[in-house]
Amino acid sequence: MTEVSVRNLWMEYGDQIVLERINFDVPAHSFVSLVGPSGCGKSTFLRLLLSQENATRGQICVDGEPLLPNPEPDRGVVFQKYSVFPHLTALENVLIGLEFERGGFSGRLHGRAKRNAQAEAMQYLEGVGLADAAQKYPSSLSGGMQQRLAIAQALIKKPRILLLDEPFGALDPGIRSEVHDLMLRLWWETKMTVFMVTHDLREAFYLGTRVIAFDRVRKREEELERYGATIAFDTPSDPAPFVTELATAEAAE
Repeated sequence: MTEVSVRNLWMEYGDQIVLERINFDVPAHSFVSLVGPSGCGKSTFLRLLLSQENATRGQICVDGEPLLPNPEPDRGVVFQKYSVFPHLTALENVLIGLEFERGGFSGRLHGRAKRNAQAEAMQYLEGVGLADAAQKYPSSLSGGMQQRLAIAQALIKKPRILLLDEPFGALDPGIRSEVHDLMLRLWWETKMTVFMVTHDLREAFYLGTRVIAFDRVRKREEELERYGATIAFDTPSDPAPFVTELATAEAAE
């Protein structure tokens, strides 16, 4: 399980200040929902957590150590647009992460190593309910199935931190509810720390153990470039009934 601390974080692009004075601590195994209006720096903050960008000032620490300046496999990410490879089957989409990690210079696995990796990939497909679709290509999967595939693709690398950038926004309400509960189960079982950007407050409070809102305090046109977004509110969220059921079942075992 992984703790995250953010200290006096600023992000600027030239004269444009996007984020300023961001400070908070996240205990291990938190599910943090990040909300706020468009353009207030939520996705920028995810990119900083992923080390796709580096802060202008301040620091992000993971388990007491400063975040490394380049992306590492300890952080996984799922985007709103399904990040799956259309020319690979569902099984191959999940397997490819292990091949890159374990396949050496060629990026390919062979023999027993490949069979072991395929078995591991199948476990993750089973975990997201896609075992029967292992040999199907993304074009033959529904939107909800493709998003579940993207989640399995991210989880097989066993990230300590999972970053979700509006991952459920394109799903219809029925599928969205199913994927919500799947995500909560996987989060509970893996003990990851999760950060999720969403514009849906209902979703934020249902999934999150904590909701943090970014916003610009100063909104006059002449102030927008010189003042960035900061934390407007930061509040714990009651666990979803689904999480309470998981915790009760685990305690009874």
